[in-house]
Order: sequence, then structure tokens, then C-alpha cells
Amino acid sequence: MTLRALTIVTTLSIVVGTTAEAQGFVGQIGRFYDDGGWTLYRVGLSRGLIGPVGLAYHGDYMTRVGDGDGAFAGAGLDITAFRTGAQGPYAVLGVGGGLGSPHSKSFSSFWTTWSAGAGYDLLPASFLTFGGELRWREISLDHRGGLELAAGLGLRFGTSRPAGKAPAPTSDTGHQPISRNTPSHLPLPAPPAPASSSQPSEVPASSATYGSAALADSVVETATEMMGRRYEYGGTGEEGEGFDCSGLIQYAYAKHGVSLPRVSADQARQGTPVAKDPNALLPGDLLTFSNSGGPVTHVALYIGNGQFIHSASSGVQISLLSPDDPYGRWWYERWVGARRILGS
Repeated sequence: MTLRALTIVTTLSIVVGTTAEAQGFVGQIGRFYDDGGWTLYRVGLSRGLIGPVGLAYHGDYMTRVGDGDGAFAGAGLDITAFRTGAQGPYAVLGVGGGLGSPHSKSFSSFWTTWSAGAGYDLLPASFLTFGGELRWREISLDHRGGLELAAGLGLRFGTSRPAGKAPAPTSDTGHQPISRNTPSHLPLPAPPAPASSSQPSEVPASSATYGSAALADSVVETATEMMGRRYEYGGTGEEGEGFDCSGLIQYAYAKHGVSLPRVSADQARQGTPVAKDPNALLPGDLLTFSNSGGPVTHVALYIGNGQFIHSASSGVQISLLSPDDPYGRWWYERWVGARRILGS
């Protein structure tokens, strides 16, 4: 890698680190198998970018195994694919650079590196991840190359808003622009007609004067009003904060008097099952997803026309439930079921 390329990558890392909303801290320790072996230490921050793509920027330190001289110190930037915050495998591609020496600890020489490989995340707790990575790494200094094996822990602490950045505007009566985070190729559903000023803000699900279809439309409308809100682990939308997936669903239904559990696995047991067929879905149905085919790890609200609204890594957005859509395919392959919260 040239010095110019490394400068571009480092600049990108600084920009992202300044403007992005960090969603997790990660620490790793590992071994780089080259020239007798090197012990690797890595700490950094990670966040989602868009869909299944994420970013991590970190500091690295490597020292020779045993009593040998030699050390490398620097910074790196990793792009991950299919690392969604759920248990399962992912791919990783990294670049970095710094100062060091293979024969002393003088840090007298400039080096660059690239790596590629795969990892696997386990979820022993909702706020904690444990995982491992196997990569092939190349280092420019002395043309070093070899396998790298690392394991580490990640802590999820939600998102933090940079100083001076206001929360996404919301209103109890108006819509945010639905196009803000919606892919341009998706047709947008027409919102239901606004309720009159005399309509109460919460209508019990059992009201005989408020049919299930109308109530479902209102739930969908409430969810779409949150378009553009950031993703926040554990977020329920209170006081302008962001949403996680189940927080958005709970919020949209609660605004119309329908109480749902807080977490996605419990929400996935509510209502009645619906056939796993896009033609059988109605607006307001709860869609359930699993990253590994096991327990439900993500939920979304079906809004009609093959589309659903959900809070994913890039915030509240509309996606297409289709095996033919580039982004929608990723969700379609992990779609495991649907539940009808309201009567048909």
C-alpha cells in the first residue's frame, strides 16, 4: 500500500470517528504467525454503516513472542460484512499502518498493512459479545505475511450524539420526510388520512368504532413518522432518543393503546402466526428474523407493497422483503416468520 493510500484511509478513519455514532467498544488479543510469532493487542470502536456493513477503527500494538526484540504500533480501519449485532459469522477486510521495527523497539520505520478473513460472534449477554477472528495479514516492512488469530470481547453501549448535533426532529402530528433513509428504488406507501383533532391520541385495540385495518394503518403511520431516527441499542424513543428494533415496534403500537413486550424474542410470541408468504401479510403484521435460524434476533413492521419498516444499524428505514433486491435479499434470507398482532 502506498503512503498516499494510507493517508486517505487514515483521514477516513478520523472523519468517521468524529461524526459517527459509536455503538460498541472492542478489545482483542491474538497471535500473528510470522518469524517466530508476534503477540497482538487491539482496542477500538465499532459501529454499523448501512445494512449488514459495519466499521471499526482501532489502535494496534504487536511485540515479538518471548524475549525477542521488535515491536509495531499503529492504527487501523476494518470494514465488516454481515456483522449485525446478532450471533453468527461475518467477513472482515482491514488496512492500517504506523511505526515500528522488526529487530528493536525504536519505532524507527514506517509500515503499512492489509488483512482479510472471517470472524464469529457469540452473545453471552445482551450488552456483551465474545468472538474470534482468523485473517491473513501482510505487512510492508520486510514483506512479512502470515496467519493472524485473535479473540476478544465487545461491549455495546448504544450511540452517542456528537456535540452540537441535534436529535432527529419528530412531531406528534406531522411526518418527517420519509425519503430521508429510504432506498430510492422503493415505492413509498401512502400514509393514512390524518385523524381529526377530536380523535384521542390512544385508541384501545378493542374499540368497536376503530377497526383492525384502520388501527393497523395508524400503527404504520406512527412508525413511519420515526423515519431517520438513529439506531440505539436499548432505545425506546423516549425524550428524542433512538430505537432498537423491538423498541420501534413497541413504541408504534403503544401509541395506539396496544401493549407489547420490550424485547424481540417476546414480541415474536404475541398475536397469531401468519404463513411465511409475502402474499399472506397485512400492514401491521410483525415480521421476525434470525441471523442463524435459531432464536429471533430482529423484528420489523410490515407496511404493505412488500415493504417493512425497522430500526437497523443505520436507523429507522424502509426495506424490501424480496429475494431479488440487493439489500432486501439479506433480510429475506433471515426471515423466519410473521405474527398478526391485530385481528384480521
